[in-house]
Amino acid sequence: MTKADIIKEIQERTNLNRDVIKIVVDNFMDIVKDNMSKGENIYLRGFGTFLLKERKEKKARIITRNETIIIPPHYKPFFKPAPEFSKSVKTNLSVKSN
Repeated sequence: MTKADIIKEIQERTNLNRDVIKIVVDNFMDIVKDNMSKGENIYLRGFGTFLLKERKEKKARIITRNETIIIPPHYKPFFKPAPEFSKSVKTNLSVKSN
C-alpha cells in the first residue's frame, strides 16, 4: 500500500476532501520524522511505537577495494507494533491463509 492508497482509503471512509487528507498525512509523517531526528520516540497507544535504536561502532569491509572501514555509532529508526496491532494482523492473516 502506498501513501496515495492510504489517502484514497481515508477519503472513502470519511468523505473528506482529498487535499485536506493529503495535508494531514504529510504533516503526520513530517512530525514523526522531525521528532525522531531530535531523539524522541513516538508512542501511539493501540497502534505501536516509533523507536530509535542505538547501533554500536563496528568494522565493515569494502570487498571491491579490499579495505576495512569503521562505521561509527548511530541511531536507526524502528517500529514496534502494539500487542493489539500484532494480534489483529496475526488473526486476520491466519484466517485468510486457511
